[in-house]
Amino acid sequence: MKKKNLLQRTIIIAIVTLLGLYIVIGPRRRPTLHDFTWSGIKATLAENIHLGLDLKGGTHLVMRVKTDEVLKNLTLADAATINKAIKDAGLPAKEATPETGSSYRIVLEVTDASRLAQVEEAAKKSLGNDQSYWTSSTSGNTVVFTLPPSAQSLLAEQATDQAQRIIESRLDAVGVAEPLVQRHGSQASHQILVQMPGIHDPERVKQLLKAESKLELVHIVSPPSPQAAQTYNTEEEAKASLGGTVPTNRRVLPYAERNEPTAAGQPATDNAQKQKKWVVVESPAVVDGNELRSANAVQAQGGGDSYQIAFALKPTGAKKFGAWTGANINEYMGVVLNDEVKSIAFIKSQINDQGEISGRFTKQSADDLALTLRSGALPAPIEYQEERTVGPSLGADSIRSGVRASLFGLIFVVVFMLFYYRGAGVNAVVALLLNMILMLAGLIIFQATLTLPGIAGIILTIGMAVDSNVLIFERIREELRTGKTIPSAVEQGFARAFVTIIDTHVTTIISSMFLFVFGTGPLRGFAVTLVLGLLINLFSAVYVSRTIFMWELSRKRKLESLSI
Repeated sequence: MKKKNLLQRTIIIAIVTLLGLYIVIGPRRRPTLHDFTWSGIKATLAENIHLGLDLKGGTHLVMRVKTDEVLKNLTLADAATINKAIKDAGLPAKEATPETGSSYRIVLEVTDASRLAQVEEAAKKSLGNDQSYWTSSTSGNTVVFTLPPSAQSLLAEQATDQAQRIIESRLDAVGVAEPLVQRHGSQASHQILVQMPGIHDPERVKQLLKAESKLELVHIVSPPSPQAAQTYNTEEEAKASLGGTVPTNRRVLPYAERNEPTAAGQPATDNAQKQKKWVVVESPAVVDGNELRSANAVQAQGGGDSYQIAFALKPTGAKKFGAWTGANINEYMGVVLNDEVKSIAFIKSQINDQGEISGRFTKQSADDLALTLRSGALPAPIEYQEERTVGPSLGADSIRSGVRASLFGLIFVVVFMLFYYRGAGVNAVVALLLNMILMLAGLIIFQATLTLPGIAGIILTIGMAVDSNVLIFERIREELRTGKTIPSAVEQGFARAFVTIIDTHVTTIISSMFLFVFGTGPLRGFAVTLVLGLLINLFSAVYVSRTIFMWELSRKRKLESLSI
């Protein structure tokens, strides 16, 4: 039975060791003989182990979300919503006036004081979900909606979290490997830290991260003629058509005129840029980018190097857009991107869920724009406050220093164990080497990023692994001093040391978990390598070491001495 148990243990250890070795030095494709040469192994290691910014080099960015723009846009949009609701209901009130700056308010003057409560209730109802942010008060015949500090803080925090998620999705889509995206500084600073290992020329990525992707489908204010939409040569001329002042339910936007399409959804056949014009559009938009389902760069009709963006709407947006286009046949709609009208179409029939953004896009610019549209519009603009580029030479120096420290520590520990514990020291050395192999394999399996603190965690794990063997060996020595036989001393030594090993490992793992949960990137890397090493050590220092002792005891029927 003991021989059968020993054979099972040996097979398990052999399988785990070979599997761990292949995970570390084996390629993630069909292997060749070259992959197992020294140069091939180094290349595979570089491919398998993901290095952090401090080891690989790359770009470190700190950006701030301009949350005041979120509060301003909310105030302007809700003022326009209130105006539309009051106008549609035919209630006696002047146009709501938004106030932004040091405070955010919407002032609504009621012309018939007896209907003040009715106007206030209609305005509140029109705000929908936004109603929870505003507090309303009345004074005389005026209703004032105020955004309190608590609501401002909540909206700013939500905008920062949303910006962080969008930045993460854009980095993933553009193919930045192992990026770090997390909050930075105090909560009130609304800063985001981005680290991009291996990115030494970050300009394109920076532009993608801060690029706006505010897509809107709007109603163009124009006489219903299929020949051409109403445009103006200057912004002042467009404003003059509104009486000199732009009301909250209108916007004046630039439009780079092109040959007009003959029906909605059909792009212009000539993309030649013409004189910049201005158009008047209704506010708010019929559908915005939140209803976008997909966006892709496609080659423009006619071929060549010109591209455009084909987009599709979600079912809710398609239903809303289809109802609007069905009710506005022979009117004009515009595709607005970042407050600029890109396309104007004459609505000949109902449109449901698809459209195009035409323009003189290159393949890369079209791909970048489609990517930002898919990831969603940033809730507010961002500004870069800090940028550092870490050169790969600094990372190489860190790797050399870390590897040198690990090797020197390993060599010193091996020499000490062999000198102090003699033959049993070989047992500890084998377990320690297996621990190192399996720890690297674990980092690769979980796709963890190895940082300089992570290397420190590996070095600390070497000490913890040796400590486990020291506990076991000393317990065996104590049992031998009491006069027990060698097999009994080994049995009792492992059994009694195991409880102590579990206690020390569990307490260290708990501490490391707190580091991982509450720490930043480098601290989390240290915690990951330390926890992984300790878990593997329970296998290598207890299971593997015990198996070696079992093998040694099975060689002779009666072992009279033990080299320990």
